[in-house]
Amino acid sequence: MAFNPSPKQLSLIKGAVFVAALLPFLWGLWLVLRQVPVDPLEYITHETGDWALYLLCITLAVTPLRRLTGWNWLVKLRRMLGLFTFFYALLHFIAFLWFDHFFDIAAMLRDVAKRPFILVGFTAFVLLIPLAVTSTNGMIKRLGGKRWQWLHRLIYLVAPLAVLHFWWMKAAKNNLAQPMLFAVIVALLLALRVYWSRVKARGAARA
Repeated sequence: MAFNPSPKQLSLIKGAVFVAALLPFLWGLWLVLRQVPVDPLEYITHETGDWALYLLCITLAVTPLRRLTGWNWLVKLRRMLGLFTFFYALLHFIAFLWFDHFFDIAAMLRDVAKRPFILVGFTAFVLLIPLAVTSTNGMIKRLGGKRWQWLHRLIYLVAPLAVLHFWWMKAAKNNLAQPMLFAVIVALLLALRVYWSRVKARGAARA
């Protein structure tokens, strides 16, 4: 039986999701201010990157979960989750620009061009920017529904790039357990979309 929350229940769910998505940032900030991590700069860089990837996967999981459960209201959480993905990706980028290069843009761009895993991560971040900028209802109206949908399909490129960035970073430490898990999750979430798209195309061809 499908669960259809009332407007009040949906508002509470949105509030709970907002707090849950913000907690890693608040917890990390509290730890850094207390100087708990051995290396706070490395901690900030890694934690923000990890949570950007976690939330990216959760955002991608909304549509499959909606289709499998019939909970159409889950779509109303996707924008918030996507914006939190960008929020942590932005913090990850700022940490890289600040702690590694002290806001020296030229040095950062040289580093991006020199190291492939940074180039891949930087590309994924840049592709997230137009998605965040066009996330408002006003931008949807300006672009039109179809163009907006095509633009937001960039997420299907961002996800594998983010996993590849994570994979190369962990490969340097010979620690591939987490990257392999994320690769499987993202591959499954994208494969479901391809499957449903083909089923829809076959149905349209028969009609």
